[in-house]
Amino acid sequence: MMSWLDTLNTLGIQVNELGHCQVSETDSNTAVTLTPLTHLGLFDVIGPEAEKFLQGQLSCDVSRVSAGQSLLGSHCNIKGSMVSLSRLMPVENGFWLRTERPLLDTAMANLKKYMIFSKAESQDRSDEIVGLGFSGQQSSELLTAQGFSIPAEDGLMSAHLNGLLIRVPGDRFELWLPVEQATSLLTSLAAQVSLAGTNAWLLSEIRAGIPALHTETLESFIPQMTNLQVFDGVSFTKGCYTGQEVVTRLQHRGKLNRPMFRLAFSADHPPTPGSSINTPDRAGVGTVVSAAMSSAEGGELLAVILKTSFDDNQVQLMFEGNDQPLTRLDLPYTPDPELFERKTH
Repeated sequence: MMSWLDTLNTLGIQVNELGHCQVSETDSNTAVTLTPLTHLGLFDVIGPEAEKFLQGQLSCDVSRVSAGQSLLGSHCNIKGSMVSLSRLMPVENGFWLRTERPLLDTAMANLKKYMIFSKAESQDRSDEIVGLGFSGQQSSELLTAQGFSIPAEDGLMSAHLNGLLIRVPGDRFELWLPVEQATSLLTSLAAQVSLAGTNAWLLSEIRAGIPALHTETLESFIPQMTNLQVFDGVSFTKGCYTGQEVVTRLQHRGKLNRPMFRLAFSADHPPTPGSSINTPDRAGVGTVVSAAMSSAEGGELLAVILKTSFDDNQVQLMFEGNDQPLTRLDLPYTPDPELFERKTH
């Protein structure tokens, strides 16, 4: 039986050392775009105390995940800074956690530090379960024709073929399946869709305003700095979890000075996460969260930036020694304005 990478190769899809895939030129079918989610990996947390354990570690309300909803959730250090960011999916006797593939081992290790005190265990499932991303106006129709039940709202999910289908913001779907079933499905659909590389999926994530965490940005952001609360990735009512005191203090007593923005840049390749953003008068006013190309001349990025830098200054990106001007773009949501006001208690 061919491996997952062999299957991708036969379809003209190459995967680089970072796990990003690139697609050879194919006939365009704009109705549905399909991207192998090779840049993402998956591990599980399984056991009779899996929910209790994760509820005490992650920023989201894990009880909502076990009720059939998929949520983003961060694992923070005691200072409230994110050391991993995952999408949680409920499975039998526990959860799947989907994260950036280069961070998977780190994410597992940070959770396992605390797991020895719980009736739960974790293992890497990335060689067994793989992801496919669907976007385009006819994605629902295509998936329905394959026998999938289509979730009605963002964050809802359905089970089929021993896998999970999640509707994610931007009228898109993540499908996680065992390799054998994913291989069969991808091969059968290849002629009906436009195959796309990782960049296309990253661009759709950026346009949906969804944050990601990378090796270069570990422990750089408190969850609200990446607008994670917009996606119910932070619960302020569930009780204690690692880093909760700092996260809650910012929400109820502090002022968010550095939220996440969406911007356009001009360059022939994207800046790496963690790249510095400056103004003519001040260095280090922001940090790139993620970036992707939208044309040969430029692209879009998400960045955590000092909010006041937009008031009077031209915002620039320190990109390989050159200052590249950035243009602010709209996000598809508006964070709670009270976050940016100093609370008086």
